This record gives sequence, structure tokens and C-alpha cells, in this order.
Amino acid sequence: MGTTIRDIAQAANVSIGTVSRALKNQSGLSESTRARIVEVARSLGYDCGQLRPRIRRLTFLLHRQHNNFAASPFFSHVLHGVENACREHGIVPALLTAGPADDTIQQLRMHAPDAIAVAGFVEPEMLAALVGLQRPLVLIDLWAQGLRSVNIDNLAGAALAMQHLFEMGRRRVAFIGGSLAHFSIAQRALGYRRAFFEAGLLFDPSLEVTIDAGLDPDTGAARAMERLLDATRGAPPDAVFAYNDAAALAAMRVCLARGLRVPEDVAIVGFDDIAGAAHAVPSLSTVAVDKEGLGQRGVELLLEEAPAVTEISLPVQLIARGSTTGETGPDAARASGGSRGAKTAAALQGERSSEHSREQQTMQTAQHAATPDASLTLTAASNAARNANAQAEAGAAIAPPSRSATVHTAATAPKSR
Repeated sequence: MGTTIRDIAQAANVSIGTVSRALKNQSGLSESTRARIVEVARSLGYDCGQLRPRIRRLTFLLHRQHNNFAASPFFSHVLHGVENACREHGIVPALLTAGPADDTIQQLRMHAPDAIAVAGFVEPEMLAALVGLQRPLVLIDLWAQGLRSVNIDNLAGAALAMQHLFEMGRRRVAFIGGSLAHFSIAQRALGYRRAFFEAGLLFDPSLEVTIDAGLDPDTGAARAMERLLDATRGAPPDAVFAYNDAAALAAMRVCLARGLRVPEDVAIVGFDDIAGAAHAVPSLSTVAVDKEGLGQRGVELLLEEAPAVTEISLPVQLIARGSTTGETGPDAARASGGSRGAKTAAALQGERSSEHSREQQTMQTAQHAATPDASLTLTAASNAARNANAQAEAGAAIAPPSRSATVHTAATAPKSR
């Protein structure tokens, strides 16, 4: 016969009810008592998962740096997806924003959540403290070894963006990135570098720039683009891949202000497909992400008792618009892609041979291309976020909308790292 709650109560010298509350993460116990009982249960071989409580309250934790929805509208859509999933499963969601100077653990104790969802970047110390709370936990747009996580396929997205630029004949492709402490940004930077290797092209490290810490994506990317153009006057980039759309739009404005033509002189691709991307002139090519699906899938993974896969990667699409194709007509939309958005060197060479045969004599390089401190309910927060998001994305637009677009898909199955 296996270990019972009565066995644990006797070994820990507490009541059966206290053991039950500790193993179900219910309120009414100090963290030290809860941790001691859980440790006793584990030492006796008890499967704590069999007492996993029904999740009724979910706290969605967002770092304070992501809470400026006007500057970074991505997470407002993620919040909406979380809200939708919670509504479907009868869960009461709440939003908690926190920074490194806040007593986040104390704030969470006031929330008394049954489970926690963390989105975007958090400091390693904060993540360790959250794990220590012994609550069901899921990471969204964030990854850590051994924890449940849902991310978009950032590597595939970068591969699609770079392949598209290579196929347009671009070779000096710059990358504007943010802090590599962010998992998604680090993955996109890795995909950018890997694309040169897989295509058999030389990678120029001087073309990779990072926005200044502490600046919003718009301001930081504009300054980064200015530095890039100033430093490469003799051999300027003929394309830019930016880590998100806000950065790409800022880079585009700098190029246009300096008299460069987009895409004739500099082709530009972003990431995320915010509303402002389609409303820019020229409209912005970008990697589209199911942002609401990211939040919804995170809640679903959190609710699974014993998931077969604990690290999920969602597919992406490349939306090719005027900033790379030069097309402006309403019928210019196309779609393409691969299982992971990465084609072989031979495939890339074959496509260039068939699609650009008339240009081969002027494109000799183509033969080398191979392959709260306050908390609030999530409903109110997401409504406010969506309003801020709409204003921000409208503000990011350079001019009225252009509906031409080319869509490249990269469907991916859940994967482990």
C-alpha cells in the first residue's frame, strides 16, 4: 500500500487537514510549514500531483517593462488570449505587474492564486522565487529548463524573414535586436546568424546592432539605425531584419528621412504583425504571430494534468508586403513557407535559378546562396490594454493602409530544446 495523507501527518506531526491544505496549495498556512510538509511527502514517496487542486484563480504576472502597452502592444493581445481561456474554463484571472524592486511574492500571497502564468521577461531570481511557491506555473513567451512553457517558433520566424530577403537578392542584411536576456529576442538573433550559415553566405558582425538599454523600441531602434547607417557609409546594408515591428517601423522612418528608398535601397522586415505594420507606407513585411493564441495555449497547458509535451512552440507566418516586395496593389497577397521555415541550400539555389533566370548575369552572388504594484482584474486590464494598443499601433503607422501582402507559413509541431 502506498503512502497516505495520514502517514504524512504522522511524520510531520501535524493534522490530516493541514497536510491536505499544504499539498493543495490552499491558504491558511505559512510558507515554511507548507514547504516542510511537501518535503516530508516527497521523502515518503507520495505523489503530490494526485492532489492538484482545481484552478479557480489565476494570476497573470507581467514584468513592469512590458506594461507600457502604448510602446509595446504585443502583450495586450496575449492578455486577451489569457482572458478568453479563463472564461472558457471558469477561472477568475487577475493581472499583477511587478519590477525587481517590488515584493512580488508578498503581492502574490495577497492574490492567493491557485496558479500563476508568467509572460515575457522576468529576472532569474524572481523566477526561482515563483517556482518556490509550489503553485502550478506556466511560462508564456519565456522559457526555463523543466518548466511548462509556450512560445512562438522564433527560430523559424527568423529563418523565414532571412530566406525572404535572400530570395529578393539581398546579401548585406542587418539585424536590429534588443536585450538577449529576453528568450524570444535571443532566439531571433540566433536565427538571423544561422540563416547566413545555412545559405552559405558570409556573416558580417558589424551589421548586427542592439538598441540601447532603457529605451523604448521606437526610440532605441531609430538610434540604432542611425548608428548603423553612419558606420557603414562605404557598404551600407541593403536590408534590415528587426526583432519586432516597432523597431522595424522606426528603422524605416530613419531610412526614408535620409533619402533612402524602401525597398529599392533598403528592404525591411519586422516581427509580430502589429496593426501598424499593415498601415505603414510602404506597408511592412513581418513575421505574423498568433498573439492571442499564445495566451490561450498557455492557460490550456497549465490546466493539463499530465501533458505529453511541456514545451510548446507555435507556428508563425511571413507576411511579405511593400517594404520588401515594392508591391502596393490589393491583389498582391501570397502565401508560402515550410515545416520549420528553413529550406535547404539546394532548394534555395534551385528557386533562384528558376525564378530569377533573367537576372542571373546581374546577380553573380546568387550562386553562393545555398540554402498592481497594484492588481486588477484581467477583464478591465485587457480592455484598457486593447484601447492603448489601438492608439499605439495607429500612431506607429507611417501612412494610410496598404492591403497588399504575401503570406509565408511555417507550421511547427511542439518541440523540446
